Amino acid sequence: MKIRLHVEVNRFQYGAILKMTKGKERLDKYLKDNERLDDLQLKGFKIIQNPEWFCFGIDAVILSDFVKVSRKSRVVEFGTGTGIIPLLIEGKKSPKEILAFEIQKDVADMAKRSVELNNLQEKINIVNDDLNNVLDHVDKASVDVVVSNPPYMPAGVGIVNPHDNKAISRHEIMCTLEDIISNASKILKYRGSLFMVHRPGRLVDIIMLMKKYDIEPKIIRFVHPKSDKKPNIMLIKGTKKGGEELKILDPLVVYNNDGSYTDEIYRIYDSQNIDVFDKRSK
Repeated sequence: MKIRLHVEVNRFQYGAILKMTKGKERLDKYLKDNERLDDLQLKGFKIIQNPEWFCFGIDAVILSDFVKVSRKSRVVEFGTGTGIIPLLIEGKKSPKEILAFEIQKDVADMAKRSVELNNLQEKINIVNDDLNNVLDHVDKASVDVVVSNPPYMPAGVGIVNPHDNKAISRHEIMCTLEDIISNASKILKYRGSLFMVHRPGRLVDIIMLMKKYDIEPKIIRFVHPKSDKKPNIMLIKGTKKGGEELKILDPLVVYNNDGSYTDEIYRIYDSQNIDVFDKRSK
């Protein structure tokens, strides 16, 4: 289930974007072959994406809404991809700083260019490194929030190309679920929180690994395509050294029975331009 939030920017809008960048610098500095510039309709933010790779979907959008941060929060993201989650969190919640890890060099470069295009270098830092090297960049117990939209498929499931960008985004090739949770535990402060989006079928694995690394599952919310359909996405929050109490929130339903979006999806997207969503993705 993928829903597009963006509007593709056409060539007649480039002049306005150039004004947002530094003086007379050309947009060509930011865009490479096969890339497009998309309008997030949020504080004027734009994002660079390559449709041949892996473009963001509803999972990233609902996760950024689910994440709770304050303006004093230090946030780390594991596996940023296009950089969509830092942009959305910054646009809606403006924490103190966001450090986002991306192991794929070309993908990290694209995310970094989106940050520069939006003049957010002082707030968002894209790190091209393996998240297992997180302590080379972040002190232990120094982070308020860790967020991740990780690969959903375990390694060894299906036939995948280990060098393909889409495969790396979908399968645990470059990192595992345990890598994410164990490294989150290292850098989270006492009572700091880990927020993730994943598939319901991995719930047992997630809870077991959180418990193993001293992160207590606190909140779960299941996401259903329609009210009469089984959930296909799950949001989960865990707290470092939190008390043993798990809360299950009311389900988040994406579509009404007539195929229109629910009121909560409208709220999350916070946009009147719902018609630009890619309805073919249903």
